[in-house]
Amino acid sequence: MKIYGQNSNNMKIISVVGARPNFMKVAPLIRAINRHNENNIDKIEHLLVHTGQHYDDCLSKKIFDELEIPTADINLGVGSGTHAEQVGNSMIALEKVFEKEKPDWVVVYGDVNATMAASITAKKLLIKVCHVEAGLRSGDWTMPEEINRIVTDRLSDLLLTPDKISMKNLINEGISINSIKFVGNIMIDTLEFNRDKAKKLNIQNIISNSLIVNNTVNSLIEDNYAVMTLHRPSNVDNKHVLEDLVNLIINDLSKEIPIIWAIHPRTQKQLQLFNLWENIISTDSIFVVKPLGYLEMLRLNMSAKIMLTDSGGLQEECTVLGTPCLTMRWNTERPITLKENGGVSILVGNDIKLIKKVFYKLLDIKRNPIYPELWDGKTAERCLQEIINFRDVKK
Repeated sequence: MKIYGQNSNNMKIISVVGARPNFMKVAPLIRAINRHNENNIDKIEHLLVHTGQHYDDCLSKKIFDELEIPTADINLGVGSGTHAEQVGNSMIALEKVFEKEKPDWVVVYGDVNATMAASITAKKLLIKVCHVEAGLRSGDWTMPEEINRIVTDRLSDLLLTPDKISMKNLINEGISINSIKFVGNIMIDTLEFNRDKAKKLNIQNIISNSLIVNNTVNSLIEDNYAVMTLHRPSNVDNKHVLEDLVNLIINDLSKEIPIIWAIHPRTQKQLQLFNLWENIISTDSIFVVKPLGYLEMLRLNMSAKIMLTDSGGLQEECTVLGTPCLTMRWNTERPITLKENGGVSILVGNDIKLIKKVFYKLLDIKRNPIYPELWDGKTAERCLQEIINFRDVKK
């Protein structure tokens, strides 16, 4: 079988993305490749392949535009479906792309279905795989993302970790230390690159332009609101769980401080299905907004008094921004963000009493930015250097 890319003078990399969390990770690497090509004789050809797992413009195109990511060279348009359908359809389409383009490397990001699909397909074609954000583990095998992480890490030739906890996870799983490189968190590259741009956004304008139901935004005061996101099945798919959370938000939390709820399409669908939607949108101190762009959410996070979320990426951003964070999960693949490990996040799951207790406690906590090791905005440069060095070693 042919070893792909072996006759090329220059390196060829294909990055595969599939959903919103990937976009914030690929943007810095694209910039790093562009800088490399400006300053070196040996060029890197880079192709961006988007499987189209997130096909909604608000969840995809807007983020591309904001982060100055070039239009994908190839968009597979896989769309929605079951996990098996997304992975299977992605693999079928990616195989054709990889066979035609013959890259030296396939670079995958995070833990979405496209990540696992690309790593399996590439390895079957004897193409080297690099996993950016390797080694994250929640220990929860009921999460599809955990399966994606484990499979991808097992197949990858080069595993780039965001922290040393992730390194230990990989070593404990028997992966060669020579394949593991601690490079830092590439998500923070994107945050730092866009921090000044986000600062210029007006909070009231963000809300006014995104409100699902008309509401008066004059009551919103900077540094005196909470932001909430919620989308995981454990929180939104069970009527009793979601109803208890809604009652808590309406009857307790929103009476202490205005809440900006960036609603996920899945969550809105469930709220309507369980006849809870009207209760939410009729509460004056709850501002329900459409899914926000990256810059908009970053701006809200910069001034939020508290974040309530079941998102992994927001746990990391809250750590660097210093926003007290209630993580509405029972586990996290990002333990470095937890208070006991020096971060700002507290696991509260969907326990109503615990959420209430921690929420009231955090209302009086001052913002305290935390920068874990190598979360310095320069991770993409280290990622690219490790890819280049790996090729040199294999010559």
